[in-house]
Amino acid sequence: MRSYRYFDFVMAAFVAVLLISNVASSAKIVDAGFSVLGIRLSFDGGTLLFPLSYIFGDILTEVYGYARSRRVIWSGFVAALLMSASLWLIQILPGEEAWRGYAGDSAYSAILGSVSSGGIVAASLLAYLFGEFSNSFVLAKMKVWMAGRHLWMRTIGSTLVGEGLDTIVFITLACVFGVFPWAIALSLIAANYIFKVGIEVIATPITYRVVSFLKKAEKEDYYDRNTNFSPFSV
Repeated sequence: MRSYRYFDFVMAAFVAVLLISNVASSAKIVDAGFSVLGIRLSFDGGTLLFPLSYIFGDILTEVYGYARSRRVIWSGFVAALLMSASLWLIQILPGEEAWRGYAGDSAYSAILGSVSSGGIVAASLLAYLFGEFSNSFVLAKMKVWMAGRHLWMRTIGSTLVGEGLDTIVFITLACVFGVFPWAIALSLIAANYIFKVGIEVIATPITYRVVSFLKKAEKEDYYDRNTNFSPFSV
């Protein structure tokens, strides 16, 4: 594979967004303050940042191609798994006496404990894989079909598919494992999906600028005409 000037920076930003949003998703449920079609919109804290990972995913696939995007997706997966394992290990280690007085294991378990619990890890990682790979696949295919035209249609179209799968899989599995109550499942799915797709639409002008800059700087505009789209080929 060719070496690129900015690829590593985009990959690092992608992984950072993924890890931060995973922690924030378990830290707090935010009330949007209004309803849509009678559904009270609320979303987990990670929703504020997580849409950026799809924007980075779009940029990676559009400029560098599906194969390189696939490597970044798996890098993010391994990083998220390592973070969850680390937080689980810290949770089971005995707490220092003074720390237990002002914080304690119950506080840790209530917030960071869910990031390392089997349910939230399985929900988060499976949703991530379904969402990111479908997003990258759809964008790469649409780019070939459209001969590189209408970038906005590709970024938004791929996000509609990827974020849809990601949101449904994550919220459903999180409810199955008892992380979120079923009573707010529909509200969480609706709010998460609307918010994430909305961020993609709003950020489209910025995406155009970044993609244009990277294509010129890297002298790359990859078309996945003969790509092996298996997610397991790294």
